[in-house]
Amino acid sequence: MARRTIATYSIVACDLEAGRWGVAVQSKFLAVGSVVPWAEPHVGAIATQSYANPRYGPDGLALLRAGKTAEETVSALTAADEGREHRQLGIVDGAGHAATFTGDQCQEWAGGRTGDGYAAQGNILVSETTVDALAVTFERNAHLELPERLVECLAAAQVAGGDRRGQQSASLLVVERDAGYAKLSDTVVDLRVDDHERPVVELRRLLGLHQEIFGVTPHEDWVSVDEALAGELRERLAKLGYEGELDTSFFDWAGTENLEERVDGVDRIDPVVLEALRKQSG
Repeated sequence: MARRTIATYSIVACDLEAGRWGVAVQSKFLAVGSVVPWAEPHVGAIATQSYANPRYGPDGLALLRAGKTAEETVSALTAADEGREHRQLGIVDGAGHAATFTGDQCQEWAGGRTGDGYAAQGNILVSETTVDALAVTFERNAHLELPERLVECLAAAQVAGGDRRGQQSASLLVVERDAGYAKLSDTVVDLRVDDHERPVVELRRLLGLHQEIFGVTPHEDWVSVDEALAGELRERLAKLGYEGELDTSFFDWAGTENLEERVDGVDRIDPVVLEALRKQSG
């Protein structure tokens, strides 16, 4: 049985100051996020593609965890793989060093580029301008948080040409120690668009929803709840069927909307939550 080629473009990167590592990927391939991206906080991030060897993910992270650099990990993985000439691999390690590998038998256009804190690569592309767009966009957007920065890279790469076969799926994975849901997970963002006509556009939309639900607004920017606002909250909650003590009804409503992580009593309110309540209650 012939192996399916995972032709794609991807970027692995880190934000050392924020303690985050991540992978963003797009491909004309069903559910590319189930194969390509791997990451672990303070260890590194890996993208394995083009006749992808999924073992490069866990095996590569194990090598990085043991102290190997990105370059040493690429060398070790490919040296032990008889199919290496068909593979493509990008790694950024825990110190921000990056390496990329493209086998001689990857389908054209195929290649990669590295820079400070990132490795960009792709195969079966329109041209090298796709990988260049990944790299340049990453370098120019240091002001953005890593999830947004990586999605912007995918968007720029698609405009530059992308996978010459078209679009189908995309994925974004970002990790940070104890920064995931309820501070009990290392996964900050894990979003996948498995089959879509415009997967990067859809991925951007999903990231917006993710930030709305799980993002963090600095507490100093929260709104103080005075008597007038408390009255408005009670009225809006009652319209939605939530009555009784304000703190209880407010938390019950927020829980049904998956906004409970943004609620801390009713003395002050996250403006994102307040806007969501106003929008929903009309």
